[in-house]
Amino acid sequence: MQSCEPSGDSADDPLSRGLRRRGQPRVVVIGAGLAGLAAARALLEQGFTDVTVLEASRHIGGRVQSVRLGHATFELGATWIHGSHGNPVYHLAEANGLLEETTDGERSVGRISHYSKNGVACYLTNRGRRIPKDVVEEFSDLYNEVYNLTQEFFRHGKPVNAESQNSVGVFTREKVRNRIRDDPDDTEATKRLKLAMIQQYLKVESCESSSHSIDEVSLSAFGEWTEIPGAHHIIPSGFMRVVELLAEGIPPHVIQLGKPVRCIHWDQALARPRGPEIEPCGEGDHNHDTGEGGQSGESPQQGRWDEDEQWPVVVECEDCEVIPADHVIVTVSLGVLKRQYTSFFRPCLPTEKVAAIHRLGIGTTDKIFLEFEEPFWGPECNSLQFVWEDEAESCTLTYPPELWYRKICGFDVLYPPERYGHVLSGWICGEEALVMERCDDEAVAEICTEMLRQFTGNPNIPKPRRILRSSWGSNPYFRGSYSYTQVGSSGADVEKLAKPLPYTESSKTAHGSPTKQQPAHLLSSKCPEQSLDPSRGSIKPMQVLFSGEATHRKYYSTTHGALLSGQREAARLIEMYRDLFQQGP
Repeated sequence: MQSCEPSGDSADDPLSRGLRRRGQPRVVVIGAGLAGLAAARALLEQGFTDVTVLEASRHIGGRVQSVRLGHATFELGATWIHGSHGNPVYHLAEANGLLEETTDGERSVGRISHYSKNGVACYLTNRGRRIPKDVVEEFSDLYNEVYNLTQEFFRHGKPVNAESQNSVGVFTREKVRNRIRDDPDDTEATKRLKLAMIQQYLKVESCESSSHSIDEVSLSAFGEWTEIPGAHHIIPSGFMRVVELLAEGIPPHVIQLGKPVRCIHWDQALARPRGPEIEPCGEGDHNHDTGEGGQSGESPQQGRWDEDEQWPVVVECEDCEVIPADHVIVTVSLGVLKRQYTSFFRPCLPTEKVAAIHRLGIGTTDKIFLEFEEPFWGPECNSLQFVWEDEAESCTLTYPPELWYRKICGFDVLYPPERYGHVLSGWICGEEALVMERCDDEAVAEICTEMLRQFTGNPNIPKPRRILRSSWGSNPYFRGSYSYTQVGSSGADVEKLAKPLPYTESSKTAHGSPTKQQPAHLLSSKCPEQSLDPSRGSIKPMQVLFSGEATHRKYYSTTHGALLSGQREAARLIEMYRDLFQQGP
C-alpha cells in the first residue's frame, strides 16, 4: 500500500527552508480559473515568491472554455463581458486589443445578453406559427414592468407576501398572468398566446440565473445582484484570451495541471504538533468525486515531517503528494463544495459555512451549437424562441426526462455569419440539461432538428452538419455552471461562504453541536470543537480562504465577480504580510 508523503520540493528543500526562516509565506491556490489566476498573480506582483496553483483539469480557465472550429471560436462557458464601466475584465480586454474586432452589433444592450443587438427575435409556437411582432412587444413591455418589481423587494426593503413563496418565478408568473387576464383590449386568443409566452420567458430567466427553475430563485435577495453599466461585449478571439493574459504574469512552474486535490487539512495545531492525519493512498481510494460524505475506509497514517517544521495547512493531492502551506485559497465551484465538502476539509467546515453551502444555489446552463450548410432563417432574425401553446396554464418548469427538450428556450443566431458561418446556439438549463448531457450528439442533433422543423413549420430543414455542446453539470470539477441566491438564502450566505478559516475570536460559530437554525444531519460526528484555548498557542489566521464567483455578494455568477474575488483574497494576505514585505530581504 502506497502512503502519501510530503512533497519532496517542500519541507525537505533547502530553498524552501530558507524562505521559511526569512518568514516568506507559502500559499497554495486550488483552481486555475479566473479567481485562482487573479489571486496568484496579485500575490506574485506583491513579492510573494512561494505560490503554487493546483488545477485538477489539464488546462487553465475553469468555466471559461473557448473551442476553435475552423476559423471561428465558440464559447462553451463564459461568453460575454457584462458591462464596461469599472469592469476589470472589460478593461483588461480593452487594454490588450481583444475588442478591436468586436462589431457594433456584438455590443448588445439590455438585461439579457444577445449575440447581436441587430435584428428581431422570432417567437414561434409548437404549431408552427410566428407570434405577431406587436403581440411580442406588448408582452415584453408587460413582463419587463413586472421584472422591475422583483428588484424592489431587496432594494427598497419591501416585505414579501406569502403568496409569492419568496420566489421570483412564482411572483412573476402570477403578476403577469393577472395583468394579461385583466386586459380588456385583448382577444381570448391573444391572451392565450401571451399566457404561453410567460413560460418561455421564465425558461430564459432560468438559464440566465443558472437555476433549475427561476421558481427556485429568492425574491427577497434577487435585487442585490448588481449589473455593471454598459453593453455586453463578445471577444471574437475567444474569452480564453482573458485567461491567458492573467496567466502571462505567472511563471509556468507555479501552475500544476492535472493536479486534483483530495483533502485540505487545516488548523493542524488542533490535531497534532506536526503533520496531518493522512489516509493511505492506494488504487481506487482517491476518486475526487467521492460524493457527499465519501470516506476512505483505511485507517489514518501520519506523513513524514521534519521536526522543526510547523505548517498550519496541508494539501493532500489525489496523486498522494502532500503539500504543506501557510495559506490555501480555495476557488472550487459551489457545485463541488456541495458535493464534497464533508470529505474535502479536515477538520470539517464550521456550521454556518456548511449551512451557507446548502442554502445557496447552483445549477447547470448548457449551450447547444448547431452548424448548418445554409441558413433557413431570415437575415433579420437574431433568435428563434420556442413557445409551447399548451403551457399557457402551466405552473412548473420541470419536465419528465423523456421531455427534456421542452426546457430548450430557443436558439440564438451567432453573429456575424462572416465569422461564425451559419450557426445557432441553443440554451437549456436545470435537470433537463443533465438529461441532455447524458444523450449522445446524434440524438441531441436529431431532437433539435425536429424541434426546429416543428416550430418553424418547415419540414425540410436539414440536420446540422456539426454539433458542439457543453456539459457543465456532469463535469466532476464543476458540477454546475454558476451560482444564484436560492429561496431561503441571501447575500449574508455569500459572505459566510467567503469568510476565511479559522474564524476569529469574535466569530460565534464553531464546529460543534447543532444550533436552532442548523439541523443536526448537516453536521459531521467527527468534527471537533474549534477552540481558541490559549494552551494551544497562537492560531495562524487565514489558513483557508475562499474565492470564486459564488463568494462575491454583488457580482456572483459573473467573470468579473470571479476575478475580483481572487484579488480580494490575495489582498487579505498582502495586508497580513505588509510589514514583512516592506522590510525587504
